[in-house]
Amino acid sequence: MQSQQQSNTNQLQRGLEPRHITLMSLGAAIGVGLFLGSASAIKLAGPGIILGYAFAGMIMFFIMRALGEMAIQKPVAGSFSQYARDYLGPLAGYITGWNYWFLWVVTCMAEITAAGIYMEYWFPNVPRWIWALVALVIMVAVNFLAVKAYGELEFWFALIKIVTIVFMIVVGLGMIVFGFGNGGIATGISNIWEHGGFLPNGIKGVLMSLQMVMFAFLGIEMIGITAGEVKNPEKTLAKAIDTVFWRILLFYVGALFVIMSIYPWTEIGLKGSPFVLTFDKLGIPAAAGIINFVVLTAALSSCNGGIFSTARMLFNLAQHGEAPPAYSKLNKNGVPSFAVLATAGALLIGVVLNYFVPAKVFTWVTAISTFGAIWTWAMILLSQLRYRKGLTKAETNALKYKMPLYPLTSYISLAFLLLVAGLMAYFPDTRIALIVGPLWLGILVAFYFGKGLHKRNKQKDTLEEQVG
Repeated sequence: MQSQQQSNTNQLQRGLEPRHITLMSLGAAIGVGLFLGSASAIKLAGPGIILGYAFAGMIMFFIMRALGEMAIQKPVAGSFSQYARDYLGPLAGYITGWNYWFLWVVTCMAEITAAGIYMEYWFPNVPRWIWALVALVIMVAVNFLAVKAYGELEFWFALIKIVTIVFMIVVGLGMIVFGFGNGGIATGISNIWEHGGFLPNGIKGVLMSLQMVMFAFLGIEMIGITAGEVKNPEKTLAKAIDTVFWRILLFYVGALFVIMSIYPWTEIGLKGSPFVLTFDKLGIPAAAGIINFVVLTAALSSCNGGIFSTARMLFNLAQHGEAPPAYSKLNKNGVPSFAVLATAGALLIGVVLNYFVPAKVFTWVTAISTFGAIWTWAMILLSQLRYRKGLTKAETNALKYKMPLYPLTSYISLAFLLLVAGLMAYFPDTRIALIVGPLWLGILVAFYFGKGLHKRNKQKDTLEEQVG
């Protein structure tokens, strides 16, 4: 059976190198969540936001380890959708696959619109929707490249962001310790506690910020999606999961610590981007233009990764007969081209919405995306729990990459995800996600049973048992 699959020409190419995987997952997770979303999170939690990112980062590490445990044993396209199908049943796999497609379509709508907003800095008289359309066309074209070329481009996209953040952290520490850009007078870190304390809005402020914090981590699970196209999955995935977590935590916690040490948290977001303010203080000319370019690449990089991962998810769904058969066809570059075009067609709605949608809707968009991400992360944990229960003691001992402190960490992570979902229901601004999200899941379930997919999957399982 395995040899048949290997000889099948309709297989994704393993063209991604370890450096591609690491930078792709960093690029997806370090997007507008850090450059833009962090400002609104800081307003809610003050310096206490550092606790929010640190604890949520620890939970994300456990979730990624759970995914890695399965992905290293079984590296396939579709990743957590396939694992949900294998260990929780066909319906769970179907919902998880389509839900992941939906959450990235919604997220990419926000990203291409953000690209339009950033371009207005240089071209204020050009309508925003035109830039949103240009961004979409470019990202779709990139996704038609062979996977190795795509990985190379995404590598450089992500590197621009990372270099900027590292530079800002280093320069910021220079201001704090040596007084760079401040006449040689060290700023110190007293701003962390001088404006109402470390937790100016109490624990409630940190809890209110968790939705935006979790939105910022959306995309880190993309490491699992690349499992079907990565060289040497066992070595590459393990290294990527472990290093990406620490790097993201460094970038988020490090950058926010530096920013809130230099500037009172009450001023952040009122005088423009904290990144621009930091570059300005150093006397770097055209600081605003440089940061605008970086934030533009951040939005494009995140959207690029979103189109990549959703196309692979549609490819996996089509292989199981749960999406149109055309989505499982690959072009000469080994790319599921019809799946890419299907995602692009849905994203055109985002271009059209630039005519009608007020700015408020993009707060809703992040909330809806977070709900979709919570579902995905919960499915990863539940699949891993079921997967482990099905292993013998010998098989468990033979695992190459284990979830630390299993099963305690799996249950703690699930409880945290439930807490975030509950908080989204509690606060009015994010409550819409608890309406749109379950409604979308309800539509998927109705379609699944309405189209008789449950009967077909049952027949398929029966046939496989007989053959087995």
